[in-house]
Amino acid sequence: MNIVLHDYWRSSASYRVRICLNLKGVAYERVPVNLLTGEQGDAANRAINPQGFVPTLVVDGRPLTQSLAIVDWLDANFADPPMVDKDPFVRSAQLARALVIAADTHPLDNLRVLKRLETQFGADQAARDEWYRHWVVEGLTALEAMAGDGPFLGGASPDISDICLVPQLANARRFDVPLDAYPKLLAAEEASLALPAVQAAAPERVKPA
Repeated sequence: MNIVLHDYWRSSASYRVRICLNLKGVAYERVPVNLLTGEQGDAANRAINPQGFVPTLVVDGRPLTQSLAIVDWLDANFADPPMVDKDPFVRSAQLARALVIAADTHPLDNLRVLKRLETQFGADQAARDEWYRHWVVEGLTALEAMAGDGPFLGGASPDISDICLVPQLANARRFDVPLDAYPKLLAAEEASLALPAVQAAAPERVKPA
């Protein structure tokens, strides 16, 4: 099976997929897509990702898009360790925590939204940063209340919500979001970052030279 990940080193969604691939021990190649120069909108990327986004996981020539859909495919084909549980109640809680970040927090703060705030509404850098911090705080506050007793968000092992949490906290620090109010989230992040597979997925480890 030939697996190629088209991603950007600092993309949160790409970071999620790298963590999942590494946790499952899946061998893959990387093709960098530079978001800052607009490569995501080029014809070559849109041919495999009609939205003009990253990541795209190409498996034997077949493209898969949307990070959580990619994780779902990986779970179906590489079962260990599972990112979602077979128990419907546990699975629902895992997905709910993941979607707090992937559906309700990150989309409001991604690059295209921040650019639109500038071009359509004249938001300067300070205003864009405040917008970013507002939505991150809302999301993290909810997620802190939804977290379990650890060490990971849902218990003894990382799940789909942990692979969303790690990139989100990394981005929160980039925008100077205070994190002291989230002890459960910080503990879950610490547990994840202790894993070599998660360490290897970090943006600074995959950033192009």
